[in-house]
Amino acid sequence: MIAVQHARDAGGLGDDKEAQRQLIRDTVWEQVVKHAIPARWLDGFDTSNLIVNGTGSFPDPGGPYSDAGLTGRKIIVDTYGGGKHGGGAFSGKDPSKVDRSAAYNARWAAKHVVAAGLADRCEVQVSYAIGRAQPLGLLANTFGTGTISDLELSNRILRVFDWRPAAMISNLDLKRPIYQVTAAGGHFGRSPTDDGHFPWERIHEDRIEALRS
Repeated sequence: MIAVQHARDAGGLGDDKEAQRQLIRDTVWEQVVKHAIPARWLDGFDTSNLIVNGTGSFPDPGGPYSDAGLTGRKIIVDTYGGGKHGGGAFSGKDPSKVDRSAAYNARWAAKHVVAAGLADRCEVQVSYAIGRAQPLGLLANTFGTGTISDLELSNRILRVFDWRPAAMISNLDLKRPIYQVTAAGGHFGRSPTDDGHFPWERIHEDRIEALRS
């Protein structure tokens, strides 16, 4: 997946956005991918798997004009004080952004793995591409404590938990005013409340059984 900023009139194609998108994609393939990756690794590569500007367009202005400020300033505070992450903070993002919702879903899934007795420790890594609902990849790491292989566990997590943004929002009921309490004290490791705070910390027996089966 590659995001490329471009001039609004890139290619001189007028209002034909699809032609412009194809031009940018072809240019990235020829001028970036083929230069960065050895030819032997590209032999037989399905170019449909190359995602360029998944939202369709990425015109100027960009950079500090459209992506500056507060969303990244609490990124370490939002996690455990140094948790692994892909660069997106939770605070300042709404649940439609996987920076927030998928982080919660990953925590939720990992807690169920431990509660099911399938591992003593579990970390869930998940990656997305803009414009695609399903994740491109998911990997569970049990740090050698798992009762089954990490690959098998990853497949079970994909089966038991729905990783599409809309589904994560629905399953964790994230479109509610529950985020003021996450502004201090972190997002994880806190007890879920009766009024719906920290739903990603709550354990569900049906999901435990589904992971075991």
